[in-house]
Amino acid sequence: MTDAPVRQASLREHNLGLVLRQAAIWVTASGRRVVGPRHDDQSFEADAARPPSRADIAAATSLTRATVSALVDDLIAGGLLTEVEPAPRAGAGRPAAGLVLSASGPAGLGLEINVDYLSACVVDLAGTVRHREVRHADQRPGRPDQVLAEVAGLAADARTHAERERLTLAGAALAVPGLVTPTGLVRLAPNLGWRDVDVPAGLAALDGLPVTVDNEANLAALGELHAGPVGPASFLYVSGEIGIGAGIVLHGTLFRGARGWSGELGHVAVRPDGPACRCGARGCLEQYAGQEAILRAASADGTTDLLARASAHDSVALTALATAGEALGVAAAGVVNLLDVEAVVLGGIYAPLAPWLRPAVTAEIQQRVLTASWSPVDVRPSVLGADAAVMGAAGSVVRTVRDHPARWLTRTVA
Repeated sequence: MTDAPVRQASLREHNLGLVLRQAAIWVTASGRRVVGPRHDDQSFEADAARPPSRADIAAATSLTRATVSALVDDLIAGGLLTEVEPAPRAGAGRPAAGLVLSASGPAGLGLEINVDYLSACVVDLAGTVRHREVRHADQRPGRPDQVLAEVAGLAADARTHAERERLTLAGAALAVPGLVTPTGLVRLAPNLGWRDVDVPAGLAALDGLPVTVDNEANLAALGELHAGPVGPASFLYVSGEIGIGAGIVLHGTLFRGARGWSGELGHVAVRPDGPACRCGARGCLEQYAGQEAILRAASADGTTDLLARASAHDSVALTALATAGEALGVAAAGVVNLLDVEAVVLGGIYAPLAPWLRPAVTAEIQQRVLTASWSPVDVRPSVLGADAAVMGAAGSVVRTVRDHPARWLTRTVA
């Protein structure tokens, strides 16, 4: 690799991101939900009661106060930062104004296609959900173009709501339960019956809004990684819906595999001689722990009914959940043995069902993971629950703005 000089423009781009991320640190310290990058190695101890001033940021970044002031002015003009009145304090000297992420600037649009629902949400730069809509309906009977037209309608409604809130959508990300190429082509979504669907072309109705497409479990794992308090840096996120997907996070980074198709946990065989699966194999995890499999075994009419029965100690429901938990534990133990992750996060419908699934999952992991006796694996419900994928999608857009604010500033000037 050849060393190259850093251009002045590149230096400015880097420093803009550096300054903006310092304001994001305060969002984390103040206990607000964030969808941007974590900063476990904070360069200053953020005061949860007081957002950072220009002087604080200069001290944290080692940039000169003049440089920070110029960069902050650009970020304020671009709608990325807002200056707030300082809190009164005792003692001499005039308190400095604080800097916070703008609540009326760019925002991310998250979209999700799942087998039995569609959803959309808008998340602002500070990570606050400003709009959310879910439409429950079986998507399997519809053609891909019909489903994508419905998604475009959800997106249009979300954009209208965002504009009323004085937000500008910076882009959209769509979560799909299937194998997705880097260009957004859905190679296979077996539970939807989709094969080789060009999703970006089907969403051309979004009027020039940049759209990325990714696997729903991957986006859910990213949402989990960047939500709430700092958690484990390496974990397996298991998304329980009609299908079962997984997002694998290693050392704070999503692991995608050589072709971007890692995480198909639902098609790991837990019993090779088991029932036939939609994928053509036998005994897949999905046949024992997928949403429809659990409801069928529990004789339950939907997840609400299942939750009610489990809460009422219905023996049929409890047996169905224990069986599903055992199968989940077998599959998860294989991943833990292979990748040495610290935690297994139960997402999707598994999050509210965690009190009944977790004992069996934990028992299987303790029995099957070689290191479990001295390095136990934390099995816990998702922080974001059923919204993890759509919030992770919206958050991926916001993180792009926060990591590369110069690109947004260029767009606003243009």
